[in-house]
Amino acid sequence: MNGFFKTMAVTAVAAAALLGGTAAQADGERYVLVSHAPDSDSWWNTIKNALALAGEQMDVEVEYRNPPTGDLADMARIIEQAAASGPDGIITTLADPDVLSGPIRAAVDAGIDVIIMNSGTPEQAREIGALMYVGQPEYDAGFAAGQRAAGDGVGSFLCVNHYINSPSSTQRCQGFADGLGVELGNQMIDSGQDPAEIQNRVMAYLNANPDTDAVLTLGPTSADPTILALDQMGLAGDIYFGTFDLGGDIVDAIRDGVIEWGIDQQPFLQAYLPVVVLTNYHRYGVLPGNNINSGPGFVTADALDLVSQLAGEYR
Repeated sequence: MNGFFKTMAVTAVAAAALLGGTAAQADGERYVLVSHAPDSDSWWNTIKNALALAGEQMDVEVEYRNPPTGDLADMARIIEQAAASGPDGIITTLADPDVLSGPIRAAVDAGIDVIIMNSGTPEQAREIGALMYVGQPEYDAGFAAGQRAAGDGVGSFLCVNHYINSPSSTQRCQGFADGLGVELGNQMIDSGQDPAEIQNRVMAYLNANPDTDAVLTLGPTSADPTILALDQMGLAGDIYFGTFDLGGDIVDAIRDGVIEWGIDQQPFLQAYLPVVVLTNYHRYGVLPGNNINSGPGFVTADALDLVSQLAGEYR
C-alpha cells in the first residue's frame, strides 16, 4: 500500500473512531451511483475506483450504473430502476435537467436521499430536492481558464465539445470565451465521440481557421484525438492547448509541453465524498451545510509526479 492509500485508510479509520468507534460499523447501507457516461469514456474509471474505495472504507455496499452508449433516456430509466431497488441513497449526475429531473424527483419523493455530483449546478440540485451538490462549477472553471489563456496572449480558440448535449460542457466553452473577452460563436464544434471523427474535425477546423491561437478540449475523449491531430499537422507544442480533466495521454502531453495545463475537477472527490456524506448522514444525522466544490485546479508540468502515478486511476 503506497503512501496515498495509507493516508486515505488512516483518515477513514480516524474518522470512524471520532464518530463513535464500533458504533460506526455497517448498518447495511447501500448506495447507487448513476452516471451519464458511456462505457467508452475512460475518464470515469476514476469515479468507479473512488466509489469502490469509499464503499470499502465506510463499510457500505456501493453500485455503479450507467447507460452503455451514453443515451440520457436510458439513464433516466436506470435512475428509475435504481430507485425501485430501494437503496438508502442515490448519487447521480444531472447531465440534462429536462430529461433527468423527473426520475430524480420521483426518487426523492419516494424517500431516497440523493446527492448530485459532477454535472448540473447547486441550484438545480436544490430545485429537485437533492441533499447537496458535489462537483466543479463548470462555467467558473472555464472562465478561470480563459483568463489564464488571455494572460498568455490567446485571443481566439477552438473548443472541442465531445458531449454537446450536456449543458455543463457548453458552460465550459462559454466560460472560456468570456474569460478571454470574446464571443463563443462558431469557435465551439460538436466533435462527437468517435476518436477518428474528432481528429478529422479538429484538423478540418484548424485548416479552415489557420489563425486560431488555442485549442480547448473537455476531457480525454476529445483531448487524446486532438493530440494526434496536432501532431499530424505539425502543430504539437506550437499551438496553445489546454484541456479539462486528466488522463494518461494528457499527463504525457503536459510533460512534453504539448498541453499547457489540465483542469483537474478531482473526480475522485466527486464519487468518494458523497458516499462518506450519505453514510454519516444516515448513521449520525450530520450533513455539511454547503455544497462541495471539487475543483477547479490547474495541473501543469511543475506538479506531475503524484498526478502521473495516479492518472486514469485516482486522478
